Amino acid sequence: MVFQDPHACLNPLMTIGESIADPLFIHRLATASEAKKRVEKMLERVGLTPVEDYYYRYPSDLSGGQQQRVAIARALITQPQLIVCDEPVSMLDASVQSQVLELMLELKQEFNLTYLFITHDLWVARFLCDRIAVMYAGKIVEIGETEQIFTNPQHPYTQKLLGTAPMLSFSSSGVQ
Repeated sequence: MVFQDPHACLNPLMTIGESIADPLFIHRLATASEAKKRVEKMLERVGLTPVEDYYYRYPSDLSGGQQQRVAIARALITQPQLIVCDEPVSMLDASVQSQVLELMLELKQEFNLTYLFITHDLWVARFLCDRIAVMYAGKIVEIGETEQIFTNPQHPYTQKLLGTAPMLSFSSSGVQ
C-alpha cells in the first residue's frame, strides 16, 4: 500500500534502507545481504540515486516527493501484483506530483502492476487509470473505461462531478 502522507507512514527511527527492506524480513523473503542488494536496486529504479546517498538517510532528511518514492519502493519490494494507493500524490506540489505519476506509470508497465488508486482528483484519475469507479455515498454508481466515463458519463452524480471540475466541464457532446 502507498499512503497519502509518506512522512506519517515511514518510521522516523529507521533508515531508508531499513524501511524498504522491512517487508522482505516480515515475509521472510530475503537474507540481510539479499535484502540490501534488492533495496539498492529498488532505490535506483525509483530514481533515488546515487543509492549510497539515500540508503542510510532518515525520512526527515528527504523531501515529500523523495519520501513518496521510498514508500513506492517499499510497496514494490515484495513484487506484488496489486498495490493500493490512497491519494498518493495529493500532498505533493504539482511538478513533483507529475514526476511521481510518471514513475508510477513506468512501474505499472515494467512490473505488470495493477493499482487500486483512490483519488478525488479527476485529472489524476484520467491520467493514470484505465478504468474508473465513481462512488457516491459509499456505493459505486458508475464504472467503466476512463475515456467512456469522461466523454459519456451515465449517472447523474458522475455528470455533476465532471461538470464542477475545473476545465473538465461536461456538455451534451462530452467533457470539454
